Amino acid sequence: MAISKEKKKGIIENIGKIVKDSSSVVFVNFHGLLMNDTTELRKTLNAKEVGYTVAKKSLTRKVFAGTKIEGEMPALPGELALVYGKDMIAPAREIYAFQKKFDGKITILGGVFEGKYMDKASMMTIALIPPLQTLRAQFVNVINSPIQRLAVALSEIAGKKA
Repeated sequence: MAISKEKKKGIIENIGKIVKDSSSVVFVNFHGLLMNDTTELRKTLNAKEVGYTVAKKSLTRKVFAGTKIEGEMPALPGELALVYGKDMIAPAREIYAFQKKFDGKITILGGVFEGKYMDKASMMTIALIPPLQTLRAQFVNVINSPIQRLAVALSEIAGKKA
């Protein structure tokens, strides 16, 4: 079914707003995803302040062609959805979690990160970056490790002298 010009303009404006307002965008193929799964996906993403929009590939390409994003847009086979958000890593991380959960029904095709097009492998690497709280905990652990070793060494020396 053909889409009217007015509706296409609305879709283009919506995609343009997404590109302008988002820190990162992930291109997703959702072939075979059931409606119940889509509803669960949208609710979970919405709770994490991540958006999910299904878009026509031709209109998406048209919008992205008018941007100053570096590189070449990845191939977009199958159905296309855009996952986006203000957090740079959250869209990729959250959709990756669903990719594992729905095994093959939803896949990352690529995306836009730091003003550059990224391929599937790059977006998967970004998706594996832990959340900020985890990174902070790892950092504190790295800083604390030498202090702990010094305390253990001093305790052993005190134990031998006593």
